[in-house]
Amino acid sequence: MSGSGERGTGTGAGMGGGLLVAGTTSDAGKSVVTAGICRWLVRRGVKVAPFKAQNMSLNSFVTREGAEIGRAQAMQAQAARVEPTALMNPVLLKPGSDRSSQVVLMGKPVGEMSARGYHGGRQEALLGTVTDCLEQLRSTYDAVICEGAGSPAEINLRRTDIVNMGIARAAKFPVLVVGDIDRGGVFASFFGTTALLSAEDQSLVAGYLVNKFRGDVSLLEPGLDMLYGLTGRRTYGVLPFTHGLGIDEEDGLRVSMRGAVRESVVAPPHGEEVLRVAVCAVPLMSNFTDVDALAAEPGVVVRFVDRADELADADLVIVPGTRGTVKALAWLRERGLADALVRRAAEGRPVLGICGGFQVLGERIEDEVESRAGVVDGLGLLPVRVRFDRAKTLARPVGSALGEPVEGYEIHHGVADVRGGEPFLDGCRVGQCGGRTGTGRWRATGSGGGSWWRWRGPPGGGSFLRRTRVSGCCGRSSWIGWGSGGGACGYGCVVAVDRGGAPGGCRSCRRGAARRAGCGGEPGRCPGPRSSIAGGA
Repeated sequence: MSGSGERGTGTGAGMGGGLLVAGTTSDAGKSVVTAGICRWLVRRGVKVAPFKAQNMSLNSFVTREGAEIGRAQAMQAQAARVEPTALMNPVLLKPGSDRSSQVVLMGKPVGEMSARGYHGGRQEALLGTVTDCLEQLRSTYDAVICEGAGSPAEINLRRTDIVNMGIARAAKFPVLVVGDIDRGGVFASFFGTTALLSAEDQSLVAGYLVNKFRGDVSLLEPGLDMLYGLTGRRTYGVLPFTHGLGIDEEDGLRVSMRGAVRESVVAPPHGEEVLRVAVCAVPLMSNFTDVDALAAEPGVVVRFVDRADELADADLVIVPGTRGTVKALAWLRERGLADALVRRAAEGRPVLGICGGFQVLGERIEDEVESRAGVVDGLGLLPVRVRFDRAKTLARPVGSALGEPVEGYEIHHGVADVRGGEPFLDGCRVGQCGGRTGTGRWRATGSGGGSWWRWRGPPGGGSFLRRTRVSGCCGRSSWIGWGSGGGACGYGCVVAVDRGGAPGGCRSCRRGAARRAGCGGEPGRCPGPRSSIAGGA
């Protein structure tokens, strides 16, 4: 890996080396590959940190100092066995519509901006900020593994780029390009991506990594050889398609690609019965990974739904967080889901609102900040009135559940005025529905609750008790044919880059799996661009 001096020792003795992991497309696997490299290095005694100059995602994380960053960088920090900080993701864009986003700078929101306004000058002005953050990390760590965004060949945005070739050129880092072969066209993607780059940017491309391969890797050899002949760049490895990694996803792209079903990363259900959880797929869904704690339990099936009839067989319906609370409320009404939720609550069947979903279930929303819609009536299921404040609440509350420590987070502009009901964390509950007390402990009965919190449990800890409580709160038998063996995967666990072994029942990627013969070692400086790539330059 490239560096500006001798490899540091984690004490500021020199500037650490680094690498940029880019991708031919979004969802090529950059986040997972970055995490894997971080864990691979830390296992070899290298002090390493992840970095993404700019992330666009509605799935975010709150650091211990109260900064908001992308969840992918928090996961990568876990892989690197370091505490996530705002330095690892200095710019976070949280879309509020197709044309505008909230800009979060160094963990704090600084305002809304249109895409044209951002790319028209603001982004370029942030290059100094992101390079300063990268330099701070390099002065502290032996290596920094950077993740790009989208594709490095976004030639319409190259002038203001701060996350792909812009940061690679500023840091003089080699670039590893990841391609998703499962979608097809990976060789054309590698060649085309490289060909669209300027000669100077091409000189930074060290080589390629084929991701999500199924089948006999030897069948790829002719293509890999031809790619080398055309570009002069090696393919450093071929990674297999692996199901059930249990890693938090960066955005909502994968929800639709999964057929709106969250897969269990632990095991199939034991017996014939399952608990069915329906999550309303509201617009601008944020931190949809909150439901992964349920999806990780054997015997629990989590589906994202957008039709009222899909709620009929659900044991629990969740209205998740959203970046557009008023827009989500209108969407629920347009699709008949709002009426279905009201009927469900009247029947005493469980409904849970999380963050923006909690706001939707209340009596009234006063929003002059996010949607600027003014006063809007909620669904009236909870005695709560919400007023949006320009200041964003970012916090990491802690508590206990089932005798084990749990940790939540708060990311919201809405300030809730709870006017009744029973305590449910910082929210409330009404009716015969399951809930939790203010300390995070489960109760055996109850339904219609809402809260800002996300429950994070320890890997494998209290798995039997969690299964019992989940089924009990859904009004089902505590056993429903489940066995007591097998550990449940903890929330936010990194399975592919696990902490010295996967939790019980989880699968880990084998070290060095499906590596192309003769392509070992770390990416280094690549040969100069071939004339066929450089356009004759």
